[in-house]
Amino acid sequence: MDNTEKPIRLLQISDLHFGPPYLEQVGEAALRMANAQHQDAIIINGDLTQRAKRSQFEAAKQYIERLPQVPQLVVPGNHDVPLYRVIERLRDPLRLYREIISQELNPMLKIEGAVIVGLDSTAPRTAISNGRIFKWQLDMCDQVFSETPVGLARIVVAHHHFAPAPDHLRDSNMPHSKRAIERFSDLHVDMILGGHLHRAFIGNSLDFYPGVHRDRGIIIAQCGTTTSRRGRGREQEKNSLNQIEISKAMIAIEHFMYFQERDEFEMVSRHSFRRGSIPNAIPVSQRE
Repeated sequence: MDNTEKPIRLLQISDLHFGPPYLEQVGEAALRMANAQHQDAIIINGDLTQRAKRSQFEAAKQYIERLPQVPQLVVPGNHDVPLYRVIERLRDPLRLYREIISQELNPMLKIEGAVIVGLDSTAPRTAISNGRIFKWQLDMCDQVFSETPVGLARIVVAHHHFAPAPDHLRDSNMPHSKRAIERFSDLHVDMILGGHLHRAFIGNSLDFYPGVHRDRGIIIAQCGTTTSRRGRGREQEKNSLNQIEISKAMIAIEHFMYFQERDEFEMVSRHSFRRGSIPNAIPVSQRE
């Protein structure tokens, strides 16, 4: 039986920022939407808190527990690391995240039709905001996706962005992001899900990094801030989330924004991409 015959539905939310920026009314609207629709899994793209305080992590955990009881994949963001508590940031920066949210910082989720790998892109000892993806994490992706059966969707999740947003704001890319994109392309990754920028964009890696596999780009779906007042650019003072549907032939991403006058998230755009054929996967380590 083809595992991709039944469409996969994913809810992508990000940058909750529990603490002063969190908007309770918007958070409740996001919960209503999440619980009103069928999801196969929920992706939370980091920055659960504003200042990595215990009370903020506990509030974020309570919120996550109110989401639909389906598989979840959560990754930390740079705001989940103490900024001003320097000793804690240097010695054990994700201690409260691991204690309250998840012990696993680079989680993997297998659901019917898809394999999803989460990467901890925080680098509190070397980068406060921009983040890092290290070679050992790419090697981990190599091992996971090289063992993934042909036809299953291959998805990477990280908080930080691998490609710049196509607008007038200037954001620093993660160092060595091109190296990561090329590695993901070798591994036939279908899609990268990110946050951090506080505004959404949906596109293709070929728009930024043509690379060597110009017949198959990687879909990039950035999520804005779902529940905080920290939106930027065209999503200033706005909130958004993405609903993703993956079938055997297509990937469709519906972008939702919150409208205060109706107190609900509504779809504002839909983006469709053809899934390329995936030949037998060969581990990168075995290629010449």
